[in-house]
Amino acid sequence: MDTSEKGKKLNALNIVSGTVNHKGFGAGSIDLNNVSSIIIDGDEAYVDNGALHAKSKVEKRIKFVTSKDEVPNGRKCFIVWVAVDKNETGSYYGGVAACEMLVDPEARRGWKILADHVNRMDKAMKRQVLVENLDEREKALLKQALVEFNETWWNNSSDQLKEALA
Repeated sequence: MDTSEKGKKLNALNIVSGTVNHKGFGAGSIDLNNVSSIIIDGDEAYVDNGALHAKSKVEKRIKFVTSKDEVPNGRKCFIVWVAVDKNETGSYYGGVAACEMLVDPEARRGWKILADHVNRMDKAMKRQVLVENLDEREKALLKQALVEFNETWWNNSSDQLKEALA
């Protein structure tokens, strides 16, 4: 679509924020280019950027509800939002936040709290580390996935992240 014909600009996803440093079109836009997601499902952890649009491998063909009681046979999975940042030493994992969900592919039902997922993604983008809801095995899987994806980024990451996943 040629936007010059109508004199309109296409809108970006805008999130209104009180800390905008610039004005004009796109002010308050968030940049998801540096956010990715790792899925922890059972004994594996893998990158699946489909989660940004609720279309990860574990979310496809699942109708999500807000009551855990409606998913009695659900298996626990996590979407872990990972924000990558850059400083004078190079790129690093800046923020990491894990979000729980239950999925039952046979019943095509799942449980997650969308507001929690959005809020935790925002916290990861603000360079916070929130992995308190992961057990030791899940933390080890996440650490392994981060190291295997890019060991240099892991080495450049904060001591806070390394201690949280130790």
